[in-house]
Amino acid sequence: MEKKLVALAHPYLAPFLRDMLGARYQIVELASPISEAGSCSARAVIVDGSRPFDTNLLQILPNLALIACFNAGYDGIDVDWARRHGIIVTHAQNVNHEDVADFAIAQILNIYRSISIGDRWVRSGAWRSGRKMITRSVAGLRLGIVGLGSIGRAIAHRADVLRMVTSWWGPHDKPGAPWPKAASILGLAQASDVLVVAAPAKNDNRGLISASVLQALGPQGAIINVARGSLVDEGALIDALTHGALGAAALDVYQGEPASPGHWADIPNLFLSPHIAGVTDVAVSRMAALVCANLDAFFDGEPVLTPVKAAA
Repeated sequence: MEKKLVALAHPYLAPFLRDMLGARYQIVELASPISEAGSCSARAVIVDGSRPFDTNLLQILPNLALIACFNAGYDGIDVDWARRHGIIVTHAQNVNHEDVADFAIAQILNIYRSISIGDRWVRSGAWRSGRKMITRSVAGLRLGIVGLGSIGRAIAHRADVLRMVTSWWGPHDKPGAPWPKAASILGLAQASDVLVVAAPAKNDNRGLISASVLQALGPQGAIINVARGSLVDEGALIDALTHGALGAAALDVYQGEPASPGHWADIPNLFLSPHIAGVTDVAVSRMAALVCANLDAFFDGEPVLTPVKAAA
């Protein structure tokens, strides 16, 4: 049987997909820039949903009917535009939220138990100075979660085990949630020692973590972002850390990726990671399997498994 043709917009995803899709689909990597690419008859394209989707792809994919996001996020896709053009959008829903939650908790422990700083002490010889490092127990730590979706809930469950006191805020109520909801994001920040950003990125929440929110957290507070870089005002964050208005921050996501090292150079009490919170061997395998399952359903004329249900 002839293999169905599937386009790949971001070639760096190829190693994760080749084994899973190779037996059933012929993967063609799209050239960059798009203007130099020839026409392709593929009806489906696989993308990194966090990267801006170039709508000019329709020039070389005139038959496009499916955009399959490899990851859970689809903030790079104009879902309304896709729908107007009769294009289905899918994503890796509820695949890596447990791993992201693990990572967020790890950063809380890193900040309050001084794991990275302790490593630097030993390596630099500061430990030999006679100074004593006293870290903070996370029991009783006031955790504020921005967004109580699958990631936020997974974080909250872990925080319960570690004896933290959790509250949250989001634009929608969550009936039955066992953790109290703050009246506003400013109220959540004021009532929290550490704020974890776990909300989906949308056009109406860019810069949600503003200078006012960081000021409400205060000089002893910390913020962890495992959502999307667009949710945090990076200029305000750098200013708050530089002037001691915020105690610490851990970022796994950035407004521009890959992040420029110079942008973050010499910022104190800042812990950086290269967008790996949800990238584990198990999660990547599940993402690839879900992309494959959505492709199978699409080409078989069946409903896709994880359609995007609302515009980004």
